[in-house]
Amino acid sequence: MPSAPVAATKEPIIIELEAGKTYWWCRCGRSAKQPLCDGKHAGTGLEPMKFAPATSMKARFCGCKATKKPPFCDGSHLDLK
Repeated sequence: MPSAPVAATKEPIIIELEAGKTYWWCRCGRSAKQPLCDGKHAGTGLEPMKFAPATSMKARFCGCKATKKPPFCDGSHLDLK
């Protein structure tokens, strides 16, 4: 059974994304390179999510790991205590 994700922060993390580049969104919350994966999910049963934007953009990635629209922030952090 996978470990529960850890909220890295209770707000979105805004990053610039390049078109055609592959990004790996951290699902476990343990990465020191939030919101991107650094491999610290090993042993948690959680895997990062692959994301490759078709166009360059500024994105609001979820930092609390409670989003219903991964990897993007959907405001779920507003309901966390």
